Amino acid sequence: MERDGIEWRITDRPVEYSVALAAMAERQEAIRAGRAPELIWLLEHPPLYTAGTSADPKELLNPASLPVHAAGRGGRYTWHGPGQRVGYVMLDLRRRGEDVRRYVRWLEDWIIRALDRLNVRAFTADDRIGVWTRDGGAERKIAAIGVRIRHWVTSHGFAVNVDPDLAAYAGIVPCGISDYGVTSLADLGHGTTLADLDLALEASFIPLAVGESRVRPEAGHAR
Repeated sequence: MERDGIEWRITDRPVEYSVALAAMAERQEAIRAGRAPELIWLLEHPPLYTAGTSADPKELLNPASLPVHAAGRGGRYTWHGPGQRVGYVMLDLRRRGEDVRRYVRWLEDWIIRALDRLNVRAFTADDRIGVWTRDGGAERKIAAIGVRIRHWVTSHGFAVNVDPDLAAYAGIVPCGISDYGVTSLADLGHGTTLADLDLALEASFIPLAVGESRVRPEAGHAR
């Protein structure tokens, strides 16, 4: 499927993390060279932990429980696995505005709009990374964001918890934040499927347009 000149791909079977990294790197270079269109890739991974460029080994609490992969993206430790929708976003910021912070805000806003379509109010917090929602009186993280920019072409992206095994987060300090918990659409009482979220992401998608601000590119950035 293609929309607004961007290829959309949904992979139904879990994709090994190393395979996804290699595919992203190849597509990133093809986009930079003008050999392939931009890509939004929605998928799942088998259970694993990933370490971003700012990962602190002290925050890997139980390294023997699952494989740990270096991600090359911004951020710290996070978990991926069944029931979590991962979105890898490969856009050419030379065409859409060379501003990393603006790009990350665009990702956040997109996720918030998609969750709103699923009757979940989500938000960002200036002092915390990720996309958050309220579970009773507590604020909990429902989506993580970590990106990598190379030659102004993006890779990695976001991960939204739909119906994962939240117990897996006990093996890490998720994204370096210990004072707040992690939640999912299922944990909030929503019978949402990955396909439901995919439709909400598609319906709420607004292409990133060229902006006026510009900052120096970074190897990795996370919120």
